[in-house]
Amino acid sequence: MPLDEARAFISRMQAEARSLAYRAISELQTSLHAEGYRLTRSGLVLASGRPLPNLPDILGSHALIHTADGELFREALLHACARCDLLSKTARERELLNEASRVLHLTPSALTRRIANLGRPLGAPWSQDEKLASLIAWLALVSKPSNLRHSRSSA
Repeated sequence: MPLDEARAFISRMQAEARSLAYRAISELQTSLHAEGYRLTRSGLVLASGRPLPNLPDILGSHALIHTADGELFREALLHACARCDLLSKTARERELLNEASRVLHLTPSALTRRIANLGRPLGAPWSQDEKLASLIAWLALVSKPSNLRHSRSSA
């Protein structure tokens, strides 16, 4: 499709992704509130790759299209978290273990063991994605508010 049409399509997909993410998080907040809980924080593992190139270069590479797709959804989630007034902790995947180790005052190997053990009662699969999600959630819970995103103006 022509570049202008591609930009318009991406803009529509971004708006739809933001709307769906907001609805999901808002419904989760409502459901948790009904059970006596309050959702106030979120955590998101960011890609470790380089920044995306310009749109024509992305559209010329199947791999970059998938990378951009992931970025679109991560941005939609952060946008929705801001709209839902959540404090959000983010960290790049390749930096997450070292940052968590520093913040939690545990060696990387001890932290890796704790996260692995956390999933044992749940049974398989306890994948790398689930371990990283648990680790970023832990960081979101222990982080000072000043170290979290809370910018409604960027939403």
